[in-house]
Amino acid sequence: MNSTPARSAPSSSGHVAVPGQSTAPGGLPRPAPASLARWGHGQPGSIYDYIRVATFAIGADGRICQWSDRAAEFFGLPAAEAVGADPITTFVPRELWARGRARLESILAGEEWVGTAPYRDAAGTESLAELYLMPDSALPASGATCLAVDLGRLRRIETDLAASEAVFGQTPTGFVLFDAGLRLQRVNDAFASGVGLGAADLEGLTPHDLFPPNEADRLAAALRKVLESGEPVFDVRFHGVPAVDGNRLWAISLYRLDGVGGKPMGVAGQVSDVTSRHVAEREADGVRRNLALLNEASAHIGSTLDLETTAKELLDVVVPPFCDLASVDLYTALLTGESAPRAGRLGEQPLSDGCGELRRVAVSSVVGGASSVLGSVAGFPVAEAGGTLCYPRRSPHARALRTGRSVIPEPGPDPLLRSTLIVPLVARDQVLGLVQLSRAIGSEPFDARDVAIAEELVARAAVCIDNARLYRREHERALILQRSLLPPGNPAASGLEIACRYLPSNNNTEVGGDWFDIIPLPGNRTALVIGDVMGRGLRAAVAMGQLRTAVRTLAMLDLDPAEVLTALDEIARGLGDDSAPAAGPTPYGRLTSPADEEAREVYLATCVYAVFDAVTRRCIFANAGHLPPVLLSPGEPARMLDVPPGLPLGVGGEPFEEVELTLPDGALLGLYTDGLVESRKHQLDEGLRAFRLALSAGAKSLEDLCDHVLGELNPHHGEDDIALLMAKVHAFPEDSVGDWQLPPEPTSVAKARELACSWLLTRGLDELVDTTELLVSELVTNALRHGRGDIRLRLLRDRTVVCEVWDDGYAQPRQRRAQETDEGGRGLQLVSLLAERWGSRRTPKGKIVWFELSL
Repeated sequence: MNSTPARSAPSSSGHVAVPGQSTAPGGLPRPAPASLARWGHGQPGSIYDYIRVATFAIGADGRICQWSDRAAEFFGLPAAEAVGADPITTFVPRELWARGRARLESILAGEEWVGTAPYRDAAGTESLAELYLMPDSALPASGATCLAVDLGRLRRIETDLAASEAVFGQTPTGFVLFDAGLRLQRVNDAFASGVGLGAADLEGLTPHDLFPPNEADRLAAALRKVLESGEPVFDVRFHGVPAVDGNRLWAISLYRLDGVGGKPMGVAGQVSDVTSRHVAEREADGVRRNLALLNEASAHIGSTLDLETTAKELLDVVVPPFCDLASVDLYTALLTGESAPRAGRLGEQPLSDGCGELRRVAVSSVVGGASSVLGSVAGFPVAEAGGTLCYPRRSPHARALRTGRSVIPEPGPDPLLRSTLIVPLVARDQVLGLVQLSRAIGSEPFDARDVAIAEELVARAAVCIDNARLYRREHERALILQRSLLPPGNPAASGLEIACRYLPSNNNTEVGGDWFDIIPLPGNRTALVIGDVMGRGLRAAVAMGQLRTAVRTLAMLDLDPAEVLTALDEIARGLGDDSAPAAGPTPYGRLTSPADEEAREVYLATCVYAVFDAVTRRCIFANAGHLPPVLLSPGEPARMLDVPPGLPLGVGGEPFEEVELTLPDGALLGLYTDGLVESRKHQLDEGLRAFRLALSAGAKSLEDLCDHVLGELNPHHGEDDIALLMAKVHAFPEDSVGDWQLPPEPTSVAKARELACSWLLTRGLDELVDTTELLVSELVTNALRHGRGDIRLRLLRDRTVVCEVWDDGYAQPRQRRAQETDEGGRGLQLVSLLAERWGSRRTPKGKIVWFELSL
């Protein structure tokens, strides 16, 4: 057993007199008058609710003579068993009995003792108690009174108190204690310095005595919630008004203080000044928003190669996340494919005055009635979306266009706007236009960080807009090239009514290689051609132009359709032939560039070539991998012509077949490309069926029928270029043809002159009689001299008069310059001088020499 030095015994009364304090009768201290009012009015609970304390008494015989209820609870021994028991043998371990007995005897002899002693509680667990034994003469035979305290609980209370004092006194954060009435009971110095008052001055104050009403209401509500529910509340933020450092933002976490039995005693709070953290969080949130905005811009802007769409995509990104109102103005020249003024650099003179004409291509706003977003400047009219405007030279907009730098103008008279930012669209050292961003009243004005983000967003959009500008320029050039290679208007053809349409794709993709042509041939014949070069872009358009030129050249040679396609196949393979070695270096560098080597690719094309004879109404078809022609005969439904498809041009290896048909009067022939009948929305068979139905529906005119077909088959998709060629057969009038067979005799020359003159006079063509008589005489004479077999003379009247002389000889006439001494050789020169056109062509049994005279 441990002990402390013995102290002198107290007075017999057990009380110690305090100097200066009056005593009541019997030696008791007399209470002060002010303290009398507080007697019996304390809060329930005492120190005994937190530590275990017990009292008992030992008689002069060394046995327990009195045993309290707390002692029974403390030691787990009822009074019936404890009274009369030996305390040494009852509570002290056997090995300490001797020492305990000696100590008890000294206490009974009148010595006080304070020390620790082990004991067993009611559960049988050994614990340590602090004992205070005092001799008491009031007990029978001078016994002793004993006070026992559970030392373990006492030490824990001491530790908790020390920790509480350390927290309140040393922590840099504020700590507050509110009682159940929400009044401050205690605060530490950190909190007191934060509000600019002393700790003692804060005791008894409520939140409404310290903070603004709104903030005090929020804090009081949180305190009541914690006090009533017992659930802690974390990070409640409120603004205080301290004496220094301006307005601060605080965060408080609240916890309920519970007494014995869980009865609420008050609320404890930990207060932190989070002003700096709040500023950092706002900056971090701003950075995250800006990064998210840039990511959104990267994913959203530039999805198409259309100027207007790209401008609208930029506004979709910035309104409303970045600003409340925005507009995009582009130089009008950009919209026509021209170049915009170049931007000035630091230290350089501006290359434009900023007053050029701009077009407002996009406007977005979440605020109604703000005129500034529409571009109004002092003394200058407002520009609506789609309208044009020119900014005054001294305006901030013109300055941004001149310098290529962002400008934040002074706030204007518009009461709805707080701040405006003007950012020029600059890409590849060219000013494309400007973007005007505005924030409404209630938003923060633009700062340097906002300017940097806006410039980054606009720079990305400017590159996309410039790409769209370059693409539009190349697209329009390719489209112009393609249209220039198509026949203008509706060309005239003998015996045919022609209507044609060409529609480029309407989704801003590259131009295709679709083409068609109507080629007049000798003998009132017409070649109808339609084709499609596989691929897209400028190279496809160029290849189409080369093939179209080759077709016209081959048609002038009067070759059969199959022969034309065979020659075209060779030409197409030559366009993409990469068998020739690349040119090596020369004194002038390489003759080919990497782009030229890349362009060496296989050119494939499909084509239908048909030759229609207006006199006989016979049409010869040849097909190179193209969709079959459609024929609509009077009184019959439209049908696909069974023309062998053959292989596409550029593949080679297979001959092309011909199909010859006689077309009835009034028949309608349709040639088309796959863009008309095939799309992602329907299969080819469905498109062909719809094409036939559209043709069978009929129309008042061929032009109306073309429009009807396009309206039915191409309502919206426009995924590919469309070429459509419609030809309606009109039978040649019988009186427009004169056809005679002549024997190979000299008298046939005169007979031919007589027949030709008579035929012309009958039709009122008197002015052509003399010329025709002379030229017919020359051609029939040449047929007698240089040809063989019977001679055939045919006269045709359409828009011109054509005279044909047939014979069975294969030798083609050639015009040559006759010398002065030559007796002959001037006949073809005479034909060439007097006729509008002349030529010769082969037939299966010989040749035809013809000339043409204008009416």
